[in-house]
Amino acid sequence: MGFVLGCDYNYEQWSPDVWREDMALMREAGVGLVAVNVFGWSEIEPRPGEYDFSALDEIVGLLHDSGIRLNLGTGTASPPPWLTRRHPDALPVTADGTTRFPGGRQAWCPSSPVFREHALRLVEQVAVRYGQHPALELWHVSNELGCHNALCYCEASAAAFRVWLTRRYGTVEALNKAWGTAFWSQRYADFDEVQPPRLALSVRNPAQLVDFQRFSSDALLDHYRAEAAVLRRHSTTKITTNFMVTAHIRNQDYWSWAADMDVIANDHYLDHRLPDPVAELSFAADLTRGLAGGRPWMLMETSTGAVNWQPYNLAKEPGQLVRNSLTHVARGADAICFFQWRASAQGAEKFHSAIVPHAGVDSAVWREVLELSETLDKIGEVAGSTVEADTALVFSWESWWATETEARPSQDLRYLDQVHAAYRALRELGVTTDIIAPGSDLSGYRAVVVPCLHMVSDQEAAAVTDYVESGGRAVITFYSGIVDPDDRVRLGGYPGAFRELLGVVSEEFAPLLPGQEVPLATGGQATLWTERLRLTTAKPELAYANGTPAVTRNAFGAGEAWYVSTNLAAPDLRALFERALTAQEAARPEHQDLWKRATDAQTNGERAPDVQNDGDRAARGHSDLWKRASELRDGQLATEVVRRGAYLFVVNHGDVDIEYAVAGHELVTGQAAIGSVLVPAGAVRVVREES
Repeated sequence: MGFVLGCDYNYEQWSPDVWREDMALMREAGVGLVAVNVFGWSEIEPRPGEYDFSALDEIVGLLHDSGIRLNLGTGTASPPPWLTRRHPDALPVTADGTTRFPGGRQAWCPSSPVFREHALRLVEQVAVRYGQHPALELWHVSNELGCHNALCYCEASAAAFRVWLTRRYGTVEALNKAWGTAFWSQRYADFDEVQPPRLALSVRNPAQLVDFQRFSSDALLDHYRAEAAVLRRHSTTKITTNFMVTAHIRNQDYWSWAADMDVIANDHYLDHRLPDPVAELSFAADLTRGLAGGRPWMLMETSTGAVNWQPYNLAKEPGQLVRNSLTHVARGADAICFFQWRASAQGAEKFHSAIVPHAGVDSAVWREVLELSETLDKIGEVAGSTVEADTALVFSWESWWATETEARPSQDLRYLDQVHAAYRALRELGVTTDIIAPGSDLSGYRAVVVPCLHMVSDQEAAAVTDYVESGGRAVITFYSGIVDPDDRVRLGGYPGAFRELLGVVSEEFAPLLPGQEVPLATGGQATLWTERLRLTTAKPELAYANGTPAVTRNAFGAGEAWYVSTNLAAPDLRALFERALTAQEAARPEHQDLWKRATDAQTNGERAPDVQNDGDRAARGHSDLWKRASELRDGQLATEVVRRGAYLFVVNHGDVDIEYAVAGHELVTGQAAIGSVLVPAGAVRVVREES
């Protein structure tokens, strides 16, 4: 079986003599899968109805002769200039009513009939020509669908939106009820009166905004299905497209897309605009595995070094290419593919890194790719295995959309920030987490975390309630359970759908101003958000300095549910999760901030707090916090440990060597791990554990 190392190859940017050189280099690097024809439309159809496959034929032949499999694009990601010149109505229109023109990529409206017609005509030509080719491994529909053109407000989109609404609601009366159009005299007499939520003089209808997000996600999925249907008429090869499970793309509800993919594939690049890019890498990998139903998946694109589209495009440090790649592998990837093979000499992505950089193969990047290839071969027996996780985190694109509509209690409250904070706390506690859709079966999990699930259906809320009642353990954070799928507030007090489960009632949100803090009884500070809780059946677990409850615990059936009603600092959230998810009794107040003292001491180069000799049992129970705190460097996790099947991945993100206690056979070095394994700074070790 083994792992696959792959890349994108934009052969059209290079001359035929470079093609032949590249084939030899690909074989040297162990490249086994190459994506071609991703942006090939203008090359193979230079004029309407006039096709030239000569160059693509040659590349396909060269790859096949080199023993390299094809990840063959349909070529429809960006239309050629002639299409939008002849049909300018196929161009996308933004919310302010202005047209976006060619010159970049994805200059097309997902609902445009004329674009669909021409795109499917091209797909038919490609499918007929290569559908039975012996080198074909995978069909690659379009590319990063919706990266730039997910939301289009043109007249074609308006018409398609009305059709979508008619199918969803059936009658205009049902639409009016769902959108609450009694407010501000928005009541519709007919579906023909409905427009996309273009920019208005005031805030727009939030239910309409959420429905437009749903429609737009479905419109792109419909385009994928249309291309896939053409491919299936001429080929039995698996079909997919590359998702963008990442911090800056939010417009596709991939839970609704996943079942249409024969293979789940994701593009991921480190985002240095985030406070902890590596933690987000792990989150994205776990979410991609969730979309794959726990099965192995493929990393369709990542970078060897810097990208070109962030404000500051940072190069990777020595060893980071291998370390980042193996972190994806640890979390379920069976294929690691890079954009791109050879760094472009021209164009918008000329400063995007590649396997073969501008400096050529006499470069550190090339040597590190060779190291990765060799390592993937050494650990090949891991491929096909699955990741073990006993904790789940509920994630919802619909809640993301609903949380961030225009009129909300605090503009500083951002859904993904809250999800990332919860995930990071779990990761830093060494908890491997499955990321799942609302309403998923929770019965196999020891604990479930529900961060900021603002929009939730009755059935989705019942899944959490039933799980706890049957003996499960849940942690729910603020702004959860507030609205139903029509964005209608659940009356009776917050947190709405979870009020009975949590045993609390909040009568009013009390968000904080930027920079404002509220002291906690433990000496920490709460930020961003507070609520005035009234306890019904819950018990207080953490209070503000004035005694008002901030975190509560409620026994419910055979289980218990915790409510975090404020925004806690990372050390406090970690300590709380450790207690909540392991059923620890509350430590005395003087020890509740032990993690903070440990991390502060480590950061300042001071001695660990002396808890081994402390007479208090609660403090001794937290003595391992110093160990985990010492594994943080500059506030980021230094040692990441993930179990995939019978294999333990130990990823050392830090700058010092570590010893990790494990017994078995280490695959990277080929040596026995007798009681522990040495993991050098910046390295990864993979241990086949003893049974």
